[in-house]
Amino acid sequence: MSAPAARILMVEDDPEIGRLVGDFLRREGFELILAQDARAMDESLSRARPDLLILDLMLPGEDGLSICRRLRASDSLPILMLTAKSDEIDRVVGLEMGADDYLTKPFGPRELLARVRALLRRAQAEPIRPASRRYAFDRFVLDLDARNFESAGAPIALTSAEFDLLACFVQHPRRVLTRDQLLDWTHGRNADPFDRAIDMLVSRLRKKLDAAGASGDLIATVRNGGYLFKAEVRRLS
Repeated sequence: MSAPAARILMVEDDPEIGRLVGDFLRREGFELILAQDARAMDESLSRARPDLLILDLMLPGEDGLSICRRLRASDSLPILMLTAKSDEIDRVVGLEMGADDYLTKPFGPRELLARVRALLRRAQAEPIRPASRRYAFDRFVLDLDARNFESAGAPIALTSAEFDLLACFVQHPRRVLTRDQLLDWTHGRNADPFDRAIDMLVSRLRKKLDAAGASGDLIATVRNGGYLFKAEVRRLS
């Protein structure tokens, strides 16, 4: 039985480059998933962890450097950064942010393939330990894999939707999340853009956190923005 194809997630906002690279790497036997921005990337990562990330530097919204820094804080996922910038300082900054390799546009497909294979070989030689998905904040511990939420060892009952919403907040602390983003992450493609259920869900979650002894309101409402999870979150080993 042959080994499963390595899964590559490519974050690239230029649809033509995404199509060309995608077609080429698929012909070489890889499974390629395309995302056009950080939001689409986060959604893809929440579903499945790829074997390698190809990350464009210049992206709308959150740029490649910020994404790289954010991911590297909690994951050893191999990252190959792409950019139209060729200055040495840009390459150095990219590598210091945690990228494993750097490729300047325009690039030849064979060079891209060689670098992808080299990074995958290196990753296989150094087995990646799955990152912990247990988070601590305020007086609580949230375990995403066990789907358990507790305070001082005592379980706290949440509905499935409340748990998913809290998981979104804990994985994106101190960052304003719009209602559309929260709907996408908790309801996926079934989300209705005019659905106000997210507000009722936030209200229920707030009440349960308060009842469990949270030190103040951990979820702030941002006018014309969405919601912001204010607690300091730590990933537990």
